[in-house]
Amino acid sequence: MNLTSNRILNLSDSQTLAMAQVSRELKAKGIDIISLSIGEPDFDTPMVAKEAAKKAIDENYSHYSPITGYDELKDAIIEKLRVENKLTYKRSEIIVSNGAKQSLVNVMLSIINPGDEVLIPAPYWVSYLEFVRLAEGQSVILPTTLESDFKINPDQLEKSITPRTKAILLNSPSNPTGSIYTHEELEALAAVLRKYPNIFVISDEIYEHINFMGAHTSIAELDGMKERTGLINGVSKGYAMTGWRIGYLAGPEWLVKACNKIQGQTTSGACSVSQIASVAAIRYGKEESLKMNQIFKKRCDLVYQLMKEIPGFEVRKPMGAFYLFPRVEKLFGKKFKDQVLKNDDDLCMYFLDQAHVALVPGSAFGSPECIRISYATSEDDLIKAMARIKKAVDLLHD
Repeated sequence: MNLTSNRILNLSDSQTLAMAQVSRELKAKGIDIISLSIGEPDFDTPMVAKEAAKKAIDENYSHYSPITGYDELKDAIIEKLRVENKLTYKRSEIIVSNGAKQSLVNVMLSIINPGDEVLIPAPYWVSYLEFVRLAEGQSVILPTTLESDFKINPDQLEKSITPRTKAILLNSPSNPTGSIYTHEELEALAAVLRKYPNIFVISDEIYEHINFMGAHTSIAELDGMKERTGLINGVSKGYAMTGWRIGYLAGPEWLVKACNKIQGQTTSGACSVSQIASVAAIRYGKEESLKMNQIFKKRCDLVYQLMKEIPGFEVRKPMGAFYLFPRVEKLFGKKFKDQVLKNDDDLCMYFLDQAHVALVPGSAFGSPECIRISYATSEDDLIKAMARIKKAVDLLHD
């Protein structure tokens, strides 16, 4: 007997997590796999956050936390947003969740009704479409290309808007492309959105601190946009705290109240000790975060140069996050012995089998002509992985 709901049957598994699982299984068998598939910093959490967590345990932060988060953490977030983003929020406009992923789901479930349309530029993070599906909305995909730096333009945005458009989901810096919208580019998009006051903006800024072009711009900073934007962020990427599971939403009070309802009936408040660790990270971990950013930039430069030497790989240099998203469709149709590599899935499996390098097919992100490579690992492993991939490509023939 299978009593699984249609809601679950309609959801897809995460291909990034699936590839990471395959990598772990092969490593457990003794195979030397270099995993460039998962989006997780390979650094340790800053000591200041770890020490704060130990102190929180000693001080008995072991009880239920408030659903929307401790005031101390909200105040740290508010100060961060004021100093770094020139944005002013009140405590009632902040809600802390179990990771930025929960923050995104909370917003979707709070604003989307069945049939509502959500505009999503592609390539997109693997879970965005599933969040919309869970809320019974409809995803409207706005495709982009390598030549457009994987960014949408104002004309494309305006042509995609219909009477059923309820929201647009922006991700800058982007997973999987590493693209970043400049202040001017966001202003051009905002100029279109100001004509449609009933369209809400969901701005995923979790990679804000992994930025190689200088100042980060949030669309919420622009005239008239703060009141209609849900800004999503957290400590996972910028402070190497993925396992601590702390994300947050900054947005209008009506939205925070709605998310509070959902969270109160599902998970309640986020982990108490993790919240105290996050206070320390946000207030005192900026120097460590900047060091990580510098290392990521160095790795990005390295992998970009090595990847340009691989036949069939077309790549642009990303400006943030820790991914490259090369176009590899020139390799489709190539053969290894009698095996034909028909698409991105075949190519990624070939690299896993032949080069022992784990990557993620671009189709997981809505761009099947590409593959995603994470450089959140050591320089030695990156050099070795690129050499393995190049050797595997050299074995292909028409």
